[in-house]
Amino acid sequence: MKFSRLALSAMIASACISGTAFGQTNRTAPRYAPATYYSYYDEGKTAAPATSPSDGAAAPVAPATATAGCDKGACDLGNGCDGNGCDSLCGGGGGLLGGGLLGGGLLDHNRCLDNPWKLFPCPIGGFTIGGWTAVGYHAYGNGTPANPRSFNDYPRNVQLQQQWLYAERKANGANGIDIGGRVDYLYGTDAPDTQAFGKPGHWDTNWDNGAYYGNALPQLYGEVAMGDFSVKVGKFFTIIGNEVVAATGNFFYSRQFTFYNAEPFTHTGALTTYKLDDNTEVYNGWVTGWDSGFDNNGDAYLGGFKSTLTDTWSFVYGTCQGRFGEGAATYARERGQIHSGILTGKLSDKLTFISQTDVLYTKDQNQNTLRNTFGNINYLIYQVNDRWAFGQRFEWFNAGGQNFLTQGFLQNADVYNYTAGFNYRASSNLLFRPECRWVWDKQGIGFNEPQHRWSQAALGGDMIFTF
Repeated sequence: MKFSRLALSAMIASACISGTAFGQTNRTAPRYAPATYYSYYDEGKTAAPATSPSDGAAAPVAPATATAGCDKGACDLGNGCDGNGCDSLCGGGGGLLGGGLLGGGLLDHNRCLDNPWKLFPCPIGGFTIGGWTAVGYHAYGNGTPANPRSFNDYPRNVQLQQQWLYAERKANGANGIDIGGRVDYLYGTDAPDTQAFGKPGHWDTNWDNGAYYGNALPQLYGEVAMGDFSVKVGKFFTIIGNEVVAATGNFFYSRQFTFYNAEPFTHTGALTTYKLDDNTEVYNGWVTGWDSGFDNNGDAYLGGFKSTLTDTWSFVYGTCQGRFGEGAATYARERGQIHSGILTGKLSDKLTFISQTDVLYTKDQNQNTLRNTFGNINYLIYQVNDRWAFGQRFEWFNAGGQNFLTQGFLQNADVYNYTAGFNYRASSNLLFRPECRWVWDKQGIGFNEPQHRWSQAALGGDMIFTF
């Protein structure tokens, strides 16, 4: 067991050193939006329609079979399994291609997944410790260091996108007052997009490692729970939107334009969660703007609710209203409001439909419109079995306002994004997410590379190893 941990540590260190070699110059260009809580994956249960915003943001991907708890057997084995071995395949002949592709092979429904291997199978000091390594590649980027427009802006390079580590103790108020908290650390090409963008020279922006690699602390908060009420205090992921920063929380490798350009990633402040009944949770809080780290960079209300409408349909609403940013020139004392609604339903036992709509409107101190955007995104995800899932996503993003004009976009510009791909889980710890993404830019100046093509198709994907 000690050898396994040392081997994994060496692999992580090697990946980080490789990432350092890719870095070139410091990346200082600002990014104007960021994040979310709702996730396609709900505590590891794929395509669950009643996902909680407070639980889904950075939950690691897990198969349908739950991880064995830290009972006597799991701790003694040191791998969280039941003793049969994490790499064994039940049903289907026992091999990757076991009885052919359809007869007991790759698409066989009976080929189960064992419990995932954990670097630390039992809590340490009451905290669950884990993480993941995401290595990706994409043919075309969504921007450049001088003009970033989304994640995945380092094209045609195999890259360490997320080396993620977390320590978490969930507060459980079922038996009275309980205390918990969470801290997340991220290194890779996704980190510069995840940093806090508050006042100039913010501590979080000084962690960059070359042009594309960097470090970030996405979350650092404490939590207190009592009964059906809990409150988080610190820096935490937003409750707005469907897609999330963590690679393990999204079905697709690439992300929406709406996610990056018209949503916050994180907030610093306080957020309460109250469970009204078995079908409804309500969220209320006060935050210091968007992506502000621990600077006093705004003053806004954050709230929303999650409601289970039927056995197969749910709805999540999130809003943020007030001052979003004060210090950075990009935000120009931005103030306004965003509204986001997500409808999720099971069309069949295997087919899930997700529809998201966001509306954002902000102004500066001179009442100039900074961002006036509308985003509508629809997903269809077909879960074949524990190993295979196929999905498609269609997005319409309409952008207007001074912030987009300064980046060379037209007023009221329309951009469309269609993505098709699949998830393949090779083991309980290893997930592959290849995809093909098509982008249409009606005005010819939108979210593509500097050639300003009116349309573009790009292959991409990543490999995620969770521990």
